[in-house]
Amino acid sequence: MKQPYILGLSAGYHDAAATVVDTQGNIAFAAHSERYSKIKNDATISAGLLAELCNYEFDTVAYYERPWMHNLQQVYTGQRDLGPWTVRGALKKHLGTWYQRPAAREVCYPHHLSHAASGFQTSPFDRATVVVIDAIGEFDTVSIYGAEYNKEGRAVYTRLWGQKYPHSIGLFYSAVTARLGLRPLDEEYIVMGMAAYGSTMSSVLMHSDLIDSVRDVRFRQNLHAGLDDRAFMGYTDADIAAGAQLVAEELIYSIMQRARDFNWSTNLVYQGGVALNCLANRNLGNYFENIWIMPCPGDAGSSLGAAALAYGRRINWQDASLGRNIPGEYPVGAVVDHLLRDRIVGVASGRAEFGPRALGNRSLLADPRGLDIKDRVNEIKRRQQFRPFAPVILEEHVGDYFDMPSGFVTSRYMQIVGRCRHPDVYPAIVHYDGTSRIQTVPGDNSGIRRLLEAWYAATGCPMLLNTSLNIRGEPMVNDRADADRFEALYGVRVCS
Repeated sequence: MKQPYILGLSAGYHDAAATVVDTQGNIAFAAHSERYSKIKNDATISAGLLAELCNYEFDTVAYYERPWMHNLQQVYTGQRDLGPWTVRGALKKHLGTWYQRPAAREVCYPHHLSHAASGFQTSPFDRATVVVIDAIGEFDTVSIYGAEYNKEGRAVYTRLWGQKYPHSIGLFYSAVTARLGLRPLDEEYIVMGMAAYGSTMSSVLMHSDLIDSVRDVRFRQNLHAGLDDRAFMGYTDADIAAGAQLVAEELIYSIMQRARDFNWSTNLVYQGGVALNCLANRNLGNYFENIWIMPCPGDAGSSLGAAALAYGRRINWQDASLGRNIPGEYPVGAVVDHLLRDRIVGVASGRAEFGPRALGNRSLLADPRGLDIKDRVNEIKRRQQFRPFAPVILEEHVGDYFDMPSGFVTSRYMQIVGRCRHPDVYPAIVHYDGTSRIQTVPGDNSGIRRLLEAWYAATGCPMLLNTSLNIRGEPMVNDRADADRFEALYGVRVCS
């Protein structure tokens, strides 16, 4: 008889995903729907993802939020696209005919609790303060939990404080994103990169016009509908981005201080879409001693959170390589050869990453030395020239090349920025403000680890430029067919 599994599901809003957990708390599979449909932030469970789920039998299906609470929020916010009111209805809607025989157990959980569980139950901590910050989940926009395991080893959550709609850091940042002509709930990372080029003077006007209380995270207006196109006239786009980043950081740090003041734990677990703001993350060590951000902290990661809550105990987290597998040995030799000859190469090997960052299995890699590399990679990626690229570095060398922020010795999932000590030598991975979004690789014998070791032996350079391998307008490459399309379109070799 096949082992029964738990299926965790997040769908219906943006970036749908599924996670499969076994009876021992191992993550058998986790993936984004967009990787199969090729539609960025796909809110539906695509046919390709459903095909992956056919490899498992489920006795429990866990949904990441409460459908009736989501509908009440939709009614309250004046939106008419209501979905099913029950768990069964939501599962039937998102899974369709694939879900003809319902699981023995169907459960759902509060939106922010799913975020919290995705972080705490994958963390190394037995007790932690959990902070969740996003745009809106049901009615919640900020939640602080105390989390621990009881004597039976089951996760227990105590809600300590929260803020509700419409007072939302996520909605504020998305409103600024739209004001700058970018796609909200997608291109906030571009605003973050743009911020380095501007003056923060616009933050004064943002405070007076938009912020009622930093301490309580209260806004003067509902930003769900966005900002007027004339808001902050007289400031450049970069100035608006810089001001918004400063205001967001002030609000985030106010929450962190409040969370620390509960004295629940000096361990921090941080989840929700706002946790992807690596600029703000660099100062989290001012508030907590140990920090864990699960590498898929947004709604897609809540598919794991729902499965974790249904499982009830600690999840055996190993790494973020949890998705579609491209079989075969990691192509270390071929990648090094192409880098030495062409200085830029793609790699699509092993299991796809769960989360928005390419960590070495679906990556476009380049030699970080030389003045031309950043422009060449930007030309391939066909994106704005001002946007930065990240370094991936052997973990034992990071202190020689970067000043790591307080509270961080490693950065295995590209979640913080640090100042580069040798920007003139490695210009391709240094942003305008002198920082880099760092990925460190431990001695885990992973493919990217063996590649970096071979590259270091050949060149004396312990790092590479690392960015996502994707066709413009599409999510990251998922399978070999995607890699072949990338090669054909851009003329860059992709090794598998």
